[in-house]
Amino acid sequence: MPADPLDRNLSGHVAIVTGAGSGIGRATAIAFAEAGAHVLGVGRREAPLNETAAAHDNIDVLAIDICGEGAPAKVVSTAVGRWGRLDHLINNAGATAVMPLAETNKQTIVDLLALNVVAPSLLAHEALPHLRRTSGSIINLSSTYGHRPMAGGAHYSATKAAVEQMTRSWALELAGEGVRVNSVAPGPTRTDVMLHAGLTPEAAEDMYAYERDRIPTHHIASADEVAYWILRMADPAGRHATGQVITVDGGLELI
Repeated sequence: MPADPLDRNLSGHVAIVTGAGSGIGRATAIAFAEAGAHVLGVGRREAPLNETAAAHDNIDVLAIDICGEGAPAKVVSTAVGRWGRLDHLINNAGATAVMPLAETNKQTIVDLLALNVVAPSLLAHEALPHLRRTSGSIINLSSTYGHRPMAGGAHYSATKAAVEQMTRSWALELAGEGVRVNSVAPGPTRTDVMLHAGLTPEAAEDMYAYERDRIPTHHIASADEVAYWILRMADPAGRHATGQVITVDGGLELI
């Protein structure tokens, strides 16, 4: 996603983007880099991260499982050690699961909570002292289904509802310290997330077609279109906005 000249006001900023190996995370890392920020792209898979890093000289990467013991501290210390500061934490990494109540199993619930709720919380905890010094921001990735029911996806929706409440609560808690906390909630977006959730490519295409018919704009977002709004929420010119959940779903939440 090309950055317009106004976006260069992130020059010298440092951002951590989790889940940067593909999809929205990769698009976000590139958008921040094009806006002048130094970016640490974080993910589990080294090869896709290297592809992200190759897209812009401002991107460094760290292959690590953010759910692992000590991982949040390692992520933050890597960024601060490399560039001496931290301005933005983008909690993008997450997983979904198609799991009707009749098929619910404990491990899937535990894994969803670990990646979608616990890991971003611990990363924010580690980042906070540095964000206080820079009057920085946290941007959490939610979903339309964080505030809209999803048959067959109750536990995924519950984790995203938790993300939205963490966003509002942290924003209220940190407002007096100059740290902003916001959330971007994408609707259906063309990424590989459904493949990672276990759907076949054919089933994923069927899901996109179904969602496209329901979305008022009849459009499935690209990762770049979502990254645009994440970048906007980090813009220092928008420093009066905190505790907001910006839904980017073509109006799906309205029906």
